[in-house]
Amino acid sequence: MNKIQLYIKQYENNTSFLLIIGLLSALFFSATFLINRAISLDGGHWYWSGTLRFFYTLFFLVIGFISFKGFAYFKAVIAEYTQNFRFWTLSGTIGFGIFYSLICYAANFSPGWVVATTWQLTILASLFVLSFFGQKLSKKIWLFTIVIFLGISLVNMSHFDFDNLEALLLGFLPVLVAAFSYPIGNQLVWQEKKRRKEENKDMTIINNAFVKVFLLSLGSLPLWIVLFFINDVGVPSTGQYFNVAMIAILSGVIATSLFLYARSKANTPSKLVAVDASQSGEVFFALLGEMIFLNAVLPNGIGLVGIVVTIIGLVTLVKLGKD
Repeated sequence: MNKIQLYIKQYENNTSFLLIIGLLSALFFSATFLINRAISLDGGHWYWSGTLRFFYTLFFLVIGFISFKGFAYFKAVIAEYTQNFRFWTLSGTIGFGIFYSLICYAANFSPGWVVATTWQLTILASLFVLSFFGQKLSKKIWLFTIVIFLGISLVNMSHFDFDNLEALLLGFLPVLVAAFSYPIGNQLVWQEKKRRKEENKDMTIINNAFVKVFLLSLGSLPLWIVLFFINDVGVPSTGQYFNVAMIAILSGVIATSLFLYARSKANTPSKLVAVDASQSGEVFFALLGEMIFLNAVLPNGIGLVGIVVTIIGLVTLVKLGKD
C-alpha cells in the first residue's frame, strides 16, 4: 500500500494523471444519467431520484467514516459542518442541490446520454466561473474548450428532435442552470481551501475528498426539504430505492470523490480546466450504456464528427495544461 501511495504522490499533480482520475469519475458519474432515465421510463418521480441519492450517500459515508476513521473523526466532520454551517449550506445547495435536482428533472424529457451531452456545458461554464473568481486563463484554453463544446453540440444535435420544442427546452434549460451550479459549488470549496491554507488554518478535515462530498451533501438537505413541500412527489417504488442506491454508490460516493480529489490536486487554473473538461467522457460512457441497456442507436454522421472534434479538443486542452 505504501508503494502505491508513494507512486500516486509522485504523479498526483501531473496533468495526465489528473485527467485519468477525471475520466474515471466520468465513467462512474455516467451511471447517473443512465439509471435516472431508466427510473423516469418506469414512472419514478425525479424528486426521489435526487433526495434518496443524497440520503444514501450520507448513510454510506457515515458508515465509512466510523468504520475506517473512528467515531471521533466523524464527530470532527460534524463539528466542521456546524462551525461553518452557512458556508456548507450555501455551497451544498448550489453545487449539489440545485445541480442534481435539475439533472433529475431533465431526465423526464431527454434520454440519459442526451442529458449527459447537454451537461457538458459545464466545461464552458467552468471557464466563466473560474474567471469570476479571479483565475486567469489563456486564450488557447478558451479556444479549445469552445472546440469541445462545439463537438458536444454536434453530438447533441444529431439526436435532438427539434419538432418537439417542449421536450427540447425542458430537457435543456434545467441542465443549463445545473451546468453553472456545479462548478460554482465546487469552486466555492476550492476557494475556501485556499483561504484556510493562506491563513495557516488546520485543513486535515477538508483535505479528505469523502469529507467534502459528505459536507456538500449535508449542506444540500435544506433545499430537498423545501422541494418536498412544493411538489406532489408521492412515494418511491421498491425499484427506485434500489436504483438510487446504485447511483449513490457509483456517482455520489465514488465519482464525486474522484472528481473532487482530482480538482484538489490541480494546482494551476489550466489543470483545473483539464479536470473539468475530463467530464466530457460522460457523454461517451452514457451513450455506450444506453446502447447496451436501453437500446439506444449509434450517432449519425454529424454525431460521429462531434465525437472526433470533442476528443481533439480534450487532448489539446490536456497538452495546454502541461505547459
